[in-house]
Amino acid sequence: MIKRWWLELANKCPYVESGQIIVMPNHFHGIVRITDIEADLRVCPSQKTCDIEGIDAGGHMSAPLARILRWFKTMTTDDYILGVKTMGWPRFEGRLWQRNYYEHVVRDEPKLDALRHYIIYNPSK
Repeated sequence: MIKRWWLELANKCPYVESGQIIVMPNHFHGIVRITDIEADLRVCPSQKTCDIEGIDAGGHMSAPLARILRWFKTMTTDDYILGVKTMGWPRFEGRLWQRNYYEHVVRDEPKLDALRHYIIYNPSK
């Protein structure tokens, strides 16, 4: 379910590429790439729109990544609640997701390759 919504990011927002992902028992690692290089990451993209609520061309709002991940957390939480009600999944207390997340800006291909390697081989640790 987590992977399905992660891959849906690219359909919801045309300037997003959802990259490598690994789902662990209590967390996940994933790479998201914002492809509109003209976008000032403190504002929404200048020429493209996004189907995620609150992201409009040129609007001054929170960074695109924060909006993207808020949508992702909302969709996965809603889907999980549905699974609790219809499929007998275990209930959760409070929030399904922690409030924040760890982000890291990757600026070159060698660092991106190292991050991909970490994500692929992390479960074996």
